[in-house]
Amino acid sequence: MNKKGIVIFTKYLLDVMFFSGILVEASLPVTLKLAGQYYSRDFEEHYILMLAVFLISGICGLAIVFQLRRMVRTVISQDCFVDNNTKSLRLMGKAAFIIAAAFIVKVFAVPTPATFVIILTFFIAGLFSHVLSLVFAEAIRYKEENDLTI
Repeated sequence: MNKKGIVIFTKYLLDVMFFSGILVEASLPVTLKLAGQYYSRDFEEHYILMLAVFLISGICGLAIVFQLRRMVRTVISQDCFVDNNTKSLRLMGKAAFIIAAAFIVKVFAVPTPATFVIILTFFIAGLFSHVLSLVFAEAIRYKEENDLTI
């Protein structure tokens, strides 16, 4: 598959993730109740906390996917070193930190090994997005200087 094909595939994959994520987020109160019946008493005992953590995380996850969709459009148009991508990366970093924080709250009610993995993963993703936003900002600065030189 060529580069353009991978980018188009990614665009459609992100579209599916975004719109299916909206459906999952909307059905979360019902599906969490059902999961509580079959999975663990912890889900039933801490339903409100778990619902809040998953709703907040889901909204942040949707924000991340939405920003990725915006960034892929700039890749398709072959104009990816723009200030909006820097802003998207910063927003994605903040959303990842919020997800990590939400799961830190969850770990006190329902500690699981997966919760610790999620915390670490989203903390690293937040750091990565923040650093990448700084790299993009610097690349934009170089690009603007180069455009002025020519």
